Amino acid sequence: MSVEPSRAGLEPDVSGPVLEAPGTAAPVRTPLRDRLVAIAEVTLCSGFPTQLGLIVLFTLVGVAPVTAAGQLSLSYVVVLLLADAALVLLLVWLLLRAHAERPVAAFVGTRRFGGEVLLGIGLVPAALLIVAVSFGIMVHVAPWLHNVPENPLEALIRSPADAVWFGVVAVVAGGLKEEVQRAFILRRFEQHLGGGVAGLVVFSVAFGLGHLVQGWDAVVATGLLGAFWGIVYLTRRSVVAPIVCHAIFNLTEILIAYRGNAG
Repeated sequence: MSVEPSRAGLEPDVSGPVLEAPGTAAPVRTPLRDRLVAIAEVTLCSGFPTQLGLIVLFTLVGVAPVTAAGQLSLSYVVVLLLADAALVLLLVWLLLRAHAERPVAAFVGTRRFGGEVLLGIGLVPAALLIVAVSFGIMVHVAPWLHNVPENPLEALIRSPADAVWFGVVAVVAGGLKEEVQRAFILRRFEQHLGGGVAGLVVFSVAFGLGHLVQGWDAVVATGLLGAFWGIVYLTRRSVVAPIVCHAIFNLTEILIAYRGNAG
């Protein structure tokens, strides 16, 4: 280690921190206040409080989640998911700025944008394979997990217009919001809540449970997908590839559902 000369040029500068031998430094403990703040921020940006608040608001203003025929309303789902996406993204941005963190540095890092886009496209087959393998295993090992005969969201895709609206939701509320949300939560776990691996496990479980309306098999599959995209972010330190992969994956699922319903 080089030692910088002092202003007088005669004595070494000892004003900086002294490096200790490896293994001798005591681990830095996160203050309780910082952990509590991080827990509050993670909870607030998890998607559950914001969606619940929006559902309550919609109920108060008389917006019903079902149509007169008793079916789930497409417009309700689209507005709810897009409004939740906007709210979560705003909260993440405000919380980063409140801590003097730069959103671009936090979510894009120093990776080349074009390279991350290509990586995201290349990861789509892996995401599709994860879903295909997980569902295939569950069919033989735990068929009782398939407790929802028809996905209620996919059942709404009956026309090209429906597919377009779901495509917008897939890109904005799926690809963009969920990957920024995931990266923010993983950052907070790394900083104050036990590390990125702990955050990956916790939020992957929560991400899967957020799809419970689609069945327990969907919970397992989406939880694995969430872990996959989280690993990509932790490895690359950029949300670009996960956003691209997630958005294309969702669009592929919408196309499959539309063709199935139209057929």
